[in-house]
Amino acid sequence: MWLFNKPASMPNPAESLPGRPDPIVTPGTHRILGHALAAPYPAGLEIAEFALGCFWGEEKTFWQVPGVWVTAVGYQGGYTPNPTYQEACTGRTGHAEAVRVVFDPAKVTYDELLKTFWEDHDPTQGMRQGNDAGTQYRSAIFVHDEAQRRAAEASKAMYQERLSAAGFGAITTEIVGPPAPEFYFAEDYHQQYLDKNPGGYCPNHRTGVTLPDDFAITPLQYVD
Repeated sequence: MWLFNKPASMPNPAESLPGRPDPIVTPGTHRILGHALAAPYPAGLEIAEFALGCFWGEEKTFWQVPGVWVTAVGYQGGYTPNPTYQEACTGRTGHAEAVRVVFDPAKVTYDELLKTFWEDHDPTQGMRQGNDAGTQYRSAIFVHDEAQRRAAEASKAMYQERLSAAGFGAITTEIVGPPAPEFYFAEDYHQQYLDKNPGGYCPNHRTGVTLPDDFAITPLQYVD
């Protein structure tokens, strides 16, 4: 990834890069799972979207979760429409490197995906993950409905308790939506990058702090 100095704060929307009206890519088929990256998806499937650092390794983590139908990487949470990777790397789009996870809720729950999200990065680092510094490496959960938001907020509180007990600081993860901001598919060479490049860049920024194996947000915790 690009490791030069980048802004450590979000750009002003009025000063962000203009982007373009049309998508930069026509999404294809997942190399491992064999399904179309873009909607429409089969009935009954749901979408979860996360940002947790370099999207190459994070996509691989999620495509290996049983019950996940397809994954894709893209740019999300910023201001520039249809950005390129080079534009996102300037820090002037406001976008984070994000992973879309399309899943079958009968086979894997949103709670289980949240557990994977929290445990697979360090959500206390602000606008960075390790040496990957800049707004595009921030931690975020982009929620599609109120149930996802309540689950994300409850899981954040539970994980903060465990992080604090282990000596970590405050979680900086953004929870955005609903609605989730638009997800812009990244260029084809980024999709399933670590399958195309098995020896590619894949840093480990996990804290080692875990949630219980049977972690679930109960219906009572969904109550406003």
